[in-house]
Amino acid sequence: MNETAIKTVTCVGCGAVVPDVDVPGHRYLGSAPGCWQLFGEVLAREYSDFRYGRAHGLTVDAYAVQHPGEPSPHAIASVALHLQRLHWVLELGFDNQRATRAMQRAAERKREYSWLEPPPSVGAITVLEVHAAPGPEEHVERVRAWAEEAWRSWHVHHPTVRGWALLAEPR
Repeated sequence: MNETAIKTVTCVGCGAVVPDVDVPGHRYLGSAPGCWQLFGEVLAREYSDFRYGRAHGLTVDAYAVQHPGEPSPHAIASVALHLQRLHWVLELGFDNQRATRAMQRAAERKREYSWLEPPPSVGAITVLEVHAAPGPEEHVERVRAWAEEAWRSWHVHHPTVRGWALLAEPR
């Protein structure tokens, strides 16, 4: 038996098989600590190199909606806001800056959102595929595909999300 084999665990949020590590997780996102750690490494890459960073908004949105956690005020607002941002970017073509401004307006209504029952599958693309991207172009492409798949997985709630988003869009 290989003594150096890395122990793994299935992430409770996205279903990815990730390293079983003993690190703190997120306080309301439902993820395995190893998945949260990989996400942190992806964020570090995005923060340290603008070529990766141009995908940052979609990275955070995709991760958040794949790890909805349990019903709580923070989790409800997180899912609602990140789904709205995915709608604005992927369906309406908002650029990052415009989507962020709309999300900030939407956050003012965060107490009005309700829990959306997560889909049975949040998509096959996870932070693992993004983490493994060999360069910035592949990273951006993988993040876009990840975000699109995560958005599609919540299709049952698209009418609700679109309704919420209308209230925050600029007039």
